[in-house]
Amino acid sequence: MSTKKARPRLSKGILEMKFMQRTKAKVDKEIEDAEGREMYSQEITQKMLHGNSNFIIEPSFMHCENLIEGRLSFRGMNPEIERLLELEQAERVANTQHEQKKEVSDKEMAKFFQAQQVTMQKKFQTKAQFKAKRNNFENTSWQSKKPKFQKPDNDSE
Repeated sequence: MSTKKARPRLSKGILEMKFMQRTKAKVDKEIEDAEGREMYSQEITQKMLHGNSNFIIEPSFMHCENLIEGRLSFRGMNPEIERLLELEQAERVANTQHEQKKEVSDKEMAKFFQAQQVTMQKKFQTKAQFKAKRNNFENTSWQSKKPKFQKPDNDSE
């Protein structure tokens, strides 16, 4: 028997309750994992269970040699297979096309993000920073030369 303490199991009625659905899923997963370990206990070693593998084991060398899978047809002998081969070829060609034509140039994108950065800085500045900036803006010379509103003359009477 195992050295771990066996946890008490929850009854089926409790696990069927609505608020216990997450727990039920977790318990079911634990049971499936335990069954899988039991089933393959002869084939799986402890090193396999606890070690990380950097290798992918492929049962065929077809992928290494870039070979075509399955059946082939030539000159219309089997049009269905030829159609499938054409679809696979079109999919491979679509996957190899990397770059698309740029709609926006790099300079335009840089300008846009620079403007966004300024906007975000304004959004997150403190009240003290905002007031200091406003005072500096009001003290500039061109700001004082701005004409003020004048009442219109009453010549129309």
